[in-house]
Amino acid sequence: MNLLDAAYALGAAVAAPWWMRKARGDWPARFGRTDALGLPPGGRKRVLVHAVSVGEVNAIRELVPELARRGVEVVVSVGTDTGIARARELFAGAGSGQQGRLARVVRYPVDFSRAVRRFLDAVRPDAVALVELEVWPNFVGECRRRGVPVCVINGRLSERSFRGYKRVRAFIGRSFRSLARVGVQDEAYRDRFVAMGVPTDRCVVTGSMKWDAAAIADRVPGADELAAAMGINRSRPLIVAGSTGPLGAGSGGDSGEGGEEAMLHRACPAGVQLLCAPRKPERFDAARHAMPGCTVRSYGEGKAVVVERGAAGSDRFLLATIGELRAAYSLADVVVVGRSFGDLYGSDPIEPVSLGKAVVIGPAVKDFESIVGELERAGGIVRATIADLGATLNELLNDPPRRRELAERGRGCIRSHQGATLRHADLIMAVLKAGPGVRVQPVDPEAH
Repeated sequence: MNLLDAAYALGAAVAAPWWMRKARGDWPARFGRTDALGLPPGGRKRVLVHAVSVGEVNAIRELVPELARRGVEVVVSVGTDTGIARARELFAGAGSGQQGRLARVVRYPVDFSRAVRRFLDAVRPDAVALVELEVWPNFVGECRRRGVPVCVINGRLSERSFRGYKRVRAFIGRSFRSLARVGVQDEAYRDRFVAMGVPTDRCVVTGSMKWDAAAIADRVPGADELAAAMGINRSRPLIVAGSTGPLGAGSGGDSGEGGEEAMLHRACPAGVQLLCAPRKPERFDAARHAMPGCTVRSYGEGKAVVVERGAAGSDRFLLATIGELRAAYSLADVVVVGRSFGDLYGSDPIEPVSLGKAVVIGPAVKDFESIVGELERAGGIVRATIADLGATLNELLNDPPRRRELAERGRGCIRSHQGATLRHADLIMAVLKAGPGVRVQPVDPEAH
């Protein structure tokens, strides 16, 4: 055990009342007990791509097959249960639309030194790519000792995270300085990574892979079946609110358990159907309470999907499953992006925009300020506050040409920003080719 392990242990003890409330399993894997993968066949190189949760997994949707096409064996590590389920669906043949395996999917360990060593002994990567951030000091340090180069792709260091990292820069600055390459989403993020210690010649703006992961489509498989199962009336307008969350005391709205679901229930125009899909499973009960009489789609025994019908004539729906939000978005006339009206920091609006929907987002978007800013400048998204949300929804529902214009402008914005996946693939291949301790030549941000 090192000093960092001791600090982690103390922090875990202090935070135990919080984290013990959350259902967590797979503890052996969380402590690095992963099945040994053996050597890649045919002398291929192995890259470990770490995507902490669902959002980051979706961001690498196109990167993993691109690396596989370049002859690399890919292992995707994920930290959350929902993220692992999504990664298996996309890359490990667990989804109905996925043929064969594009990558192995494993659980990323907690950052205790022994857990990290066990994990790296089992996976044996030739290089590691951390998606967005995830610069854990024990992990990066152990990779450094083994001569395994570590890079950051799709780098994002929000103002809030940057403030926290600066406070402990004396302890983690070496981890940032040892990164082989960093590809970031925009100049503001580049400045923050450099301030944390990344040498300027190793940090380049490569754009956001989330633009590339947006599959522009007019129809989504399973959408019609979802509507029929939940009893959604396709002849009536529907608002879909995705990734909803709580409202804090400083938001000017309900600070109780109702959260954004209660806010949307009140703001929804008369005669309009509303479907809410909370971001986190622990909010499902609160969301149900906020929409009395709603129809609920959830998991029953054995993880089978079941539908509990609501009160007669109810036009409120709760999607309490994982992986069906895209299908729900495709049914919407208007989409509201959650976690953006309270004290949180927003959610990613790209997916509903890619599906050609009129999208509304709240004022709190700190974690996605670059993406939301680009969509706003293109006229492809609408901002609203709690006070004017009802009027905004009513205006959009009564103005189909305006909704079509938003959709067209939003999709145009997405297309104009695509190409980051190939740049990040180039970056990873350059790190692999250079090997440990070799200075990697910059990736041309204008390429592709």
